[in-house]
Amino acid sequence: MPYISLNPATNKTLKTYTSWDSHHLATALKQAHDAQQVWAQTAFAQRAEHMHRAAMLLHERVNDYAGIMAAEMGKPVREGRGEAEKCALTCDYYAVHAEHFLQPEMVQTDAGRSYVSYEPIGVVLGVMPWNFPFFQVIRFAAPALMAGNACVLKHASNVPQCALALEQLFRDAGFPPHLFTALIIEAPDVAEAIASRHVHAVTLTGSEPAGREVASQAGRHLKKCVLELGGSDAFIILKDADLDLAAGFAVRSRFQNCGQSCIAAKRIIPVPEIADEFVSLLIKKTAGLKMGDPTNETTQIGPMARLDLREGLHQQVTDSIAQGAQPVLGCKPVHGKGAFYLPSVLDRVTAKTRAYHEELFGPVAAVIRAANEEEAIRIANDTRFGLGSSIWSRDSEHAEKLAGRIQAGGTFINGMVRSDPRLPFGGTKASGFGRELSYHGIREFVNIKTVWVR
Repeated sequence: MPYISLNPATNKTLKTYTSWDSHHLATALKQAHDAQQVWAQTAFAQRAEHMHRAAMLLHERVNDYAGIMAAEMGKPVREGRGEAEKCALTCDYYAVHAEHFLQPEMVQTDAGRSYVSYEPIGVVLGVMPWNFPFFQVIRFAAPALMAGNACVLKHASNVPQCALALEQLFRDAGFPPHLFTALIIEAPDVAEAIASRHVHAVTLTGSEPAGREVASQAGRHLKKCVLELGGSDAFIILKDADLDLAAGFAVRSRFQNCGQSCIAAKRIIPVPEIADEFVSLLIKKTAGLKMGDPTNETTQIGPMARLDLREGLHQQVTDSIAQGAQPVLGCKPVHGKGAFYLPSVLDRVTAKTRAYHEELFGPVAAVIRAANEEEAIRIANDTRFGLGSSIWSRDSEHAEKLAGRIQAGGTFINGMVRSDPRLPFGGTKASGFGRELSYHGIREFVNIKTVWVR
């Protein structure tokens, strides 16, 4: 099957690519392995030089990359520029800190000398989604390359231009040929790549079903894997919160990238004392968002990435309304060209609805009114997901205590959940396992070796 690059704002085909056959894939994996064997022997200073160069090129090409993202998956150009700049920040971060993160650690034992060393693991396969088509690649590739590994990328089939642009980025930054390779393969071919003796680990960002399949394949071949899967983050507003501030960030968190973010505020949980006022603010601020052409500088909401995704979201919304949720804004697709869906608010969502239990991967805020603070925490944990969460209160000390009771990979107090190269990123429960970013991320794909000297 061909790869088809399709503009979700116009439904027009941009470009078509021919998928690789097994021989082409095997050759690419062998070339990556051979390149990694040499790269593993390079000094950190040399690796850092190339990584800083990649960061510089990201800055220089920020408008080009934003344009590619807008064309292939509908991200507004101003968000695309922010994504490219964050990629540059991450490249620079690991160029500066990787050597320190991977320094041997001396351990006092009965040996004359004993220590832990961190050595490259080999070729890392990244299976990446379309929603942040540059950053989600960089956040695995930058630390993996700085650790001395090679990277092969199986990107989402609707963003091949993004994948090839990233391959060209690393080539132009001076990284050796084949050290970073975009694989033009179909989803069923991922199993073949994982099985290859030239692939040593795999990382996936994507859906629960994809995570289960990749974990199964990795387990079958005894290969390390990291999974960053879905999320249905709780956004708890307590009675003493700054409501205008909280509502503003709720809208920003829920509707960035047209709501297609694993760490978006998908379940908004106000306590009764402020619920009506907060929901009014939420509706007002959401209604003020400008939807339109993602290449327009003033656009805040572009199309969803694909028509089938919009159809699936709308089915979740209509089912939830039939199950008792109240549509107070939007809650319907925009007719005409493109995969546009109105910024929407569903109020009075209950445990009887799909919106309560499922991840809504699009521009729909689900408001779940809690009876009290204790129930807000219970609702936050009443999900199979455990990626991010946030709590809004003027009493940050109290909110911090509540954070310890939330089952998630991260809790933000008076701030929206976001990734930061300085902090580990990942989830618990059905949101996956392992961590990206920080020193935790770079140590996921290394051989942690004990060295003991008499």
